[in-house]
Amino acid sequence: MRNLFTLLFTLYYVFSFGQLERGFTYVRDIIPDLEVELRYYTANNFVGTPIEGYESNRLILTIETAKKLKLVHEALQEQNLCLKVYDGYRPQRSVNHFILWAKDLNDTINKHIFYPEVKKKHLFREQYIASRSGHSRGSTVDLTIIDGNTGEALDMGSPYDFFGEKSWVNYGKITDKQKANRQLLQTVMLKHGFRNYPKEWWHFTLRGEPFPNTYFDFPIK
Repeated sequence: MRNLFTLLFTLYYVFSFGQLERGFTYVRDIIPDLEVELRYYTANNFVGTPIEGYESNRLILTIETAKKLKLVHEALQEQNLCLKVYDGYRPQRSVNHFILWAKDLNDTINKHIFYPEVKKKHLFREQYIASRSGHSRGSTVDLTIIDGNTGEALDMGSPYDFFGEKSWVNYGKITDKQKANRQLLQTVMLKHGFRNYPKEWWHFTLRGEPFPNTYFDFPIK
């Protein structure tokens, strides 16, 4: 009877809280003190509503990516700095949500915050969003650096997910301090095996990612 109860409880847990695909992990199982704020779990994003597929604020990545990210986090801690992650694995259904949103050109509730200088109809053409995202392969992460004492994010010269030239890594019209902060993030991420997307200072993908051609769709629970 006890074994039956244990089996039923296990099945309940799996179906209630979800089961990760093989090769994936909850990142806080590897980096317990990592700061995570999944923006697409909230309404604080360019769409203006929580995004389909984000059912909890639990960061998921491939195991290889999480292990490399731990090395980055530990290197920054030596300078009393830490990582803060805004997005990791992203289900394909979430990308599909972006596609549907993009078709409604009248829905511009957060345009003034996230894309004031870009027409909504041009977001795909200018590659700020895409119908297939590297995030859905599980080895891409959006992040910044925060102060280890205050938890405040370092000034990178533009907010996370700002669609415009001032988010480009090599944008020149920012202060020397902002440039230095961007360079610090670039240096530590590249050192530990990540490559950057040049139009987004926050966006990095693991080199040699384990699922380069697979776009997953399991929800974040």
